[in-house]
Amino acid sequence: MTVDLMTIREMCDAFDVTPRTLRFYEAKELLFPIREGQKRLFTRRDRARLKLILRGKRFGFSLEEIRQLLELYDMGDQQQTQLARTCEIAKQRLADMERQREELTEAIDDLREQLQWGEKMIQANANDKKAAE
Repeated sequence: MTVDLMTIREMCDAFDVTPRTLRFYEAKELLFPIREGQKRLFTRRDRARLKLILRGKRFGFSLEEIRQLLELYDMGDQQQTQLARTCEIAKQRLADMERQREELTEAIDDLREQLQWGEKMIQANANDKKAAE
């Protein structure tokens, strides 16, 4: 086997994924390993694609968005279309993430206030109970 090819086990070890994940991405036509009987051999291109898939998932891109972006690679325009579309989707995703962060910050602040109120009420009830004794 040449150094450019990796087995499914080597891919799993290199990218910290399961064989099931690799088979899933293959079924979704995101990866195209060479098949030798039951054996799958992954090329350098598959490794690059998997790296982009995992990065896209980490950023919250849908598999369909990732698939579409990967398809743009072969347009022959030195990846200009792919880069432009990736930037467009990434800007939208960043705006979504920032909005979610703001909502989460608000919820955290509200929860802190509720906890402080609850703790004051518990303390006040404990003080009332002591005074009544």
